[in-house]
Amino acid sequence: MDPILVISVLGGLVLLLLISGTPFKPVRFIGQGVIKLLIGALFLFFLNAVGNHYGIHVPINFATSAVSGFLGIPGVFALVAIQHWVL
Repeated sequence: MDPILVISVLGGLVLLLLISGTPFKPVRFIGQGVIKLLIGALFLFFLNAVGNHYGIHVPINFATSAVSGFLGIPGVFALVAIQHWVL
């Protein structure tokens, strides 16, 4: 699948969720969690795309997306450090 298509679809879904919004707090909370997971997956996608030249590869799964999505850039750096030094 073309990476530009994947990024476009995920970006469109994020914008749709941000624009539509919901008045119900539980649904909004779940939606924010899903958005953070998608953003974490995008962080890891870009890390793997750029890090391929340097031998860095972090698998994209639920756990790594959650860490990078909820912790942000420091979470991505932590995953790279764990991948490099521990594993």
